[in-house]
Amino acid sequence: MTQAPVWLFDLDNTLHNASPHIFPHINRSMTAYLERHLGLSTDEANALRVGYWRRYGATLTGLMRHHGTDPHHFLDETHRFDRLHELMVFDRALGGLLRTLPGPKIVFSNGPQRYAETVLELMGVRRLFADVFGIERMKLHPKPAIRAYREVLRAHRLNPRRCILVEDSPDNLRTARRLGIRTVWVSRSLRSPAYVDLKIASVLDLRRGMSGLLR
Repeated sequence: MTQAPVWLFDLDNTLHNASPHIFPHINRSMTAYLERHLGLSTDEANALRVGYWRRYGATLTGLMRHHGTDPHHFLDETHRFDRLHELMVFDRALGGLLRTLPGPKIVFSNGPQRYAETVLELMGVRRLFADVFGIERMKLHPKPAIRAYREVLRAHRLNPRRCILVEDSPDNLRTARRLGIRTVWVSRSLRSPAYVDLKIASVLDLRRGMSGLLR
């Protein structure tokens, strides 16, 4: 790459660890939402939540398609936190890493806009990103739907071949590669699919593998 790249960063389980506290909270909130609004038992609501997430990449997509759910009401209700700062798990070295990466950085997340902005502020890194692209700005088409990527590329007039996507989801990386975006998989998996340019165990390992990506 002769030009500096544009870095597209997923948020949850890429820039911070959402698995211990945040994801369980969101999952419980989504299940409770389905119980209330669809009249389901807890087990039924949980199965539907997971089923739509597996099928569409986001529970919200299934709810909109099959139940006419108001997306903004759903996102507000299921991403409400009394003390989000107490649930955060992240590495304080993240800011230092981001400062060393050449080129602009954009957060590209299936999470709602307000949640993504708040998480970045709590980590002290919001000002290091040129933009934050939450699901509302993808016109509610979540990754791995190709339209999500086209929305961010169009909004910033980006050549996909100049972009690098850093993600924990292999499905999301597969779509990126179809568009010509370079891919970094944040994973401790032993496999390394052909559509992954670089696999790292933690986002902090990005500095070490950067030279190969930028060639």
